[in-house]
Amino acid sequence: MEKTKCLSCDEPITGRIDKKFCSDYCRSTYNNRLNSDATKIVRNINNRLKKNYRILRSINKDQKTKTTRDKLLEKGFNFNYFTSLYTTKSGNVYYFVYDQGYLPLEDDYYALVKRD
Repeated sequence: MEKTKCLSCDEPITGRIDKKFCSDYCRSTYNNRLNSDATKIVRNINNRLKKNYRILRSINKDQKTKTTRDKLLEKGFNFNYFTSLYTTKSGNVYYFVYDQGYLPLEDDYYALVKRD
């Protein structure tokens, strides 16, 4: 009877016949590798979205506020990364990063909102 090999390190497994890993460390390593972001670009985009979200949330503490483009840029906000768009009946386009949104206004001002 041939022993089953660990899916992570390829070492023989002892114990129950249905075991897939030789240790908790190998199980954890295998699953972390399996669930990690597949590519560097996906990881970078997710990090960029998270940073934009943190910036919007830190400025928009009252669910609705106004700020300037310079203030957002100073904190490191990148206007190229957002998760969705919302167009109102009047044609205004809100850019959202998850539930935090911004609407470009005149003179480089932005209305910040939080969607419920």
